[in-house]
Amino acid sequence: MAYRQRLGEEIDYDAKILAISAAAEMAGMHPQTLRQYDRLGLVEPARTPGGGRRYSVRDVTRLREIQRLSQDEGVNLAGIKRIMDLEREVHAVRAEAAAAIEELRRTRAQLAELRAMAGPFRRSTDIVLWRGEQR
Repeated sequence: MAYRQRLGEEIDYDAKILAISAAAEMAGMHPQTLRQYDRLGLVEPARTPGGGRRYSVRDVTRLREIQRLSQDEGVNLAGIKRIMDLEREVHAVRAEAAAAIEELRRTRAQLAELRAMAGPFRRSTDIVLWRGEQR
């Protein structure tokens, strides 16, 4: 997701551009803590060709949330991982539901168009028995 600045420039909050030292400083953590969170799957930094970790601004926000849950709420790291996994699932389900709702809206609009085109000359669906001429 990108944010538009006044000058027409965009900031990409998902761009993995921050070195581990910068991300750790922004999150108020030690770089070793970020490495541990990476091993546990709490954050997923990109890797440089040399193996260095690169974080996004969104990752830093996630790190701050992990810290808040751990320190303020007393949730252990396994619990935090489960919470974040469930949040991802909820997000995916909401996206699927939104897509299904949009498809339903389009289908209803198409049905309304077809009904309008049929006008007063709608075909009957009644079954009629017909006997042809007998020879």
